[in-house]
Amino acid sequence: MSVKNEKLAGMTEAELDARHADKMRKKKLARDKIIATKTQEKGLVIVHTGKGKGKSTAAFGLVFRALGNDMKVAIVQFVKGRWETGERQALRRFEDSVTITAMGDGFTWETQDRQRDIAAAQAAWERAKALILDATHQLVVLDELNIVLRYDYLPVAEVVEFLRDHKPEMKHVVITGRNAKEELIDFADLVTEMEQVKHPFRSGIKAQKGIEF
Repeated sequence: MSVKNEKLAGMTEAELDARHADKMRKKKLARDKIIATKTQEKGLVIVHTGKGKGKSTAAFGLVFRALGNDMKVAIVQFVKGRWETGERQALRRFEDSVTITAMGDGFTWETQDRQRDIAAAQAAWERAKALILDATHQLVVLDELNIVLRYDYLPVAEVVEFLRDHKPEMKHVVITGRNAKEELIDFADLVTEMEQVKHPFRSGIKAQKGIEF
């Protein structure tokens, strides 16, 4: 047992409580000092990527958080156009605050038509640009945009340039999909990579309603 653990083992509950309170007080003071230096406000570009599950799920979590703060939201689904997901059904209850555009025809291995996929991606991007410029919405989710960028259906340079030069200052944009391009990662304000540790699909379990869709 280390010297520190021996000391803790010899303390009473009251002493442990007092030690914990003092430690948390110091931590709070340090945290408050850091927070006080963060004064800038801006619309964020957020990227959810990685091989793990939860990228779109996390984005829809932000959608519901925004709705809870009386914000208006727009969603463009670049790939999952033919899927009737639980998120889409739930958001129908907020029709006055949410605009959903499903532009995709499914994953590229389902359509097996590259030119059709390119046309769908370009149409979705035009819609996305219009929604980003529209002052009505404070948050825009570009679901699975990374997929079409990965296949070069859209030039990543064009996407980054538009977000850099034309996105309204206070507009938040969330982009999902695995294999995010380095140019987008470098430009974004917040990037989260979902890491897959274990997935039921690998054990022969099919997608479950309410969990996968």
